[in-house]
Amino acid sequence: MRRGKRKPRFIVEDGKRIAVILDIAEYDQIVEYVEEIEDLVALQEVREEPLQFRSLDEFLSEHNPGV
Repeated sequence: MRRGKRKPRFIVEDGKRIAVILDIAEYDQIVEYVEEIEDLVALQEVREEPLQFRSLDEFLSEHNPGV
């Protein structure tokens, strides 16, 4: 049985909305959108930092000590 998209339902307490009930598909879309925005913010922060390079020997000594 398929249902159409449901309208959000609000939980009201003392005349103020305190919660909302969403269709699960709509909730999943919101979560995905927020995660994409967080990724874009993190990418922008990384792009603002200057790149730092190390020599291969320095990298290997740090990650493979004694090799």
